[in-house]
Amino acid sequence: MKSYDYILASKSPRRQMLLKEIVPNFEIQLCDVEEHYPDTLKGAQIVEYLANLKASVFNGKLADRQLLITADTIVWIDNQVLGKPKDHADAVRMLSLLSGQKHTVFTGVCLKTNLKQHIFSSSTDVYFRQLTNQEIEYYIDTCKPFDKAGSYGIQEWIGYIGIERIDGSYFNVMGLPVCLLGQMLAAKGVQIL
Repeated sequence: MKSYDYILASKSPRRQMLLKEIVPNFEIQLCDVEEHYPDTLKGAQIVEYLANLKASVFNGKLADRQLLITADTIVWIDNQVLGKPKDHADAVRMLSLLSGQKHTVFTGVCLKTNLKQHIFSSSTDVYFRQLTNQEIEYYIDTCKPFDKAGSYGIQEWIGYIGIERIDGSYFNVMGLPVCLLGQMLAAKGVQIL
């Protein structure tokens, strides 16, 4: 088993919290990239592309014993991406679109060393019950979900009262498929304990 010093390139407090549960010690470094992708990409292709794009910031900058983890999450519904809302009105639009519908959350992850890289993704289907306008407004005003894809956090109030069921990883919806990540690290011979 190989031992690495881990770097998480994410400012997401949820990703940081989730990674800490399987990799107790890691460094946080931020990568500032414009998250643009080709229009021809769909679903999982988008998040894998963006995770790779974030990792490319570190090309030639990793030491021999460093392992970089980057990730990106999107909400996918009716062949369109719901990223982070621009403002209150955009958050209302997104949650209204998700209300009473099934959507898919995709998270792409890139594992990178100075010699190799591996990119994978996870998907989870999420089923919202019909939300009232009052519930949507209350959630946005209370939780301010402007840093979340699709304008919601499954671990927040809207997840408790609005999500009827999911098919797939709960943690993937939070932004990091930790079970799959642990499996991928183990498959690559990486020691996480």
